[in-house]
Amino acid sequence: MSAISISDLTVRFGDVLAVDNASLEIADGEFVSIVGPSGCGKTTILNLLTGLVPLTQGRISLLGKTPVVGNPDVAYMLARDSLLPWRSALDNAGYGMEIRGVAPQERQRRARELLAEVGLKGFEQHYPKMLSHGMRQRCALARTFCLDSPVMLMDEPFGALDAQTKLQLEDLLLNLWTEHRHTVVFITHDLAEAVALSDRVVVMSARPGRIIADMRIELDRPRSVRALQKLPRFLEIYAQVWSKLEEGLGNSEVLT
Repeated sequence: MSAISISDLTVRFGDVLAVDNASLEIADGEFVSIVGPSGCGKTTILNLLTGLVPLTQGRISLLGKTPVVGNPDVAYMLARDSLLPWRSALDNAGYGMEIRGVAPQERQRRARELLAEVGLKGFEQHYPKMLSHGMRQRCALARTFCLDSPVMLMDEPFGALDAQTKLQLEDLLLNLWTEHRHTVVFITHDLAEAVALSDRVVVMSARPGRIIADMRIELDRPRSVRALQKLPRFLEIYAQVWSKLEEGLGNSEVLT
């Protein structure tokens, strides 16, 4: 059974057709990236998987169940860190577990463990204003993995970072995913990021969003994002994904 199954999905917002007849299967433990121009419905698909947007046409199954708001099987990481400014890094990392009713001692242990894994050991009592943008994203990443949900949805989590910090966090994410093997659906506008991280890259067309390609990334694991970008095979796959994205643009030139 697939971890995520989407069949004949069509989404309208008023008179706007946002997603048109999309179908997608994602296996347990797969890392799948979705790319496409702005407005094609990538984030809408994530919101449907969390139950934040109601399903009106088509079928969606997440671990064999219909998506609902507050599902503990799902962790959702947004583009912004969304840290609470009055909470320390430790308390922010444990906040999701607190909402889910995890005992204080256990959530502190888990939060400390994950903060150390993302390179924030020694910063547990620092507040968000005392952390750099990259450190805040590390804390948000720790918060996401603290939940230990089998499905992780990530909506451009590194999109606003500088190039060096972005590469560091991409490698960090790969290491965490390799260790924990959650099912990941990752939204990005960065094709290099999509190719480097993923088992598959799904390409969507300009609105109305249609799935026009589902490409398996034949690169060995474990991977180093920085090392990959020097490989001819990586560049070949990147060019293939870019070609598919161009096909789906039609008359649209919106990529960001």
